[in-house]
Amino acid sequence: MANKIGVLVSGGGTNLQSIIDQIHLSPFDASINCVISNRPDAYALQRAQQAAIPHHVVKHGDYTQRVDFETALISVFEQYQVDLVCLAGFMRVLEPGFITHYEGRILNIHPSLLPHFRGLHTHQRALDQQHTQHGCSVHFATAELDGGPLVLQAHETILKNDTAESLAARVLVKEHIIYPMCIKWLCEGTIFCKNEIAYHAGKPLKQPLRLDEISA
Repeated sequence: MANKIGVLVSGGGTNLQSIIDQIHLSPFDASINCVISNRPDAYALQRAQQAAIPHHVVKHGDYTQRVDFETALISVFEQYQVDLVCLAGFMRVLEPGFITHYEGRILNIHPSLLPHFRGLHTHQRALDQQHTQHGCSVHFATAELDGGPLVLQAHETILKNDTAESLAARVLVKEHIIYPMCIKWLCEGTIFCKNEIAYHAGKPLKQPLRLDEISA
């Protein structure tokens, strides 16, 4: 039975596009059944429309309580029988209730080498702290912000003349590689999460995998 993916977005949706492209170019047992944005002006919605994927706007500002907002998200996803949730630039912190509902079935992509630089403005913070390596991470989402079990990371060397923008552009290229890869792994059962521990090929991951040390 094909995995039914739901994607949460807030912005341009380049990671959404990378998932769409991966499923189209190198098919695996999954389909994107629904895309939800909390922002009606998110370009990601146009990407979904162009790919003939059902898409909805659920504005967080329409709800006084976060739990009601997230109940609305779940309600939409249930219409499409979503069983795997991918966060692709979704700029809202999810409450434990949503996480529990999809426990072990939510992946997130974050533009840093976690646990460094959780939250926003990761590229500038890496430059400000004079790090020599930066990158991106895929992890299972938990109630802890950007703190769930890590699966895969891609490293990017920080160059002497880098700006936050130039660094972000190179990291984004790596995001578009590792996120679809991890989604495919999850759909195929290569990775899973149990008791907040990530497993790959049946073995617990003591450290996240590195893109430069593996083959797809």
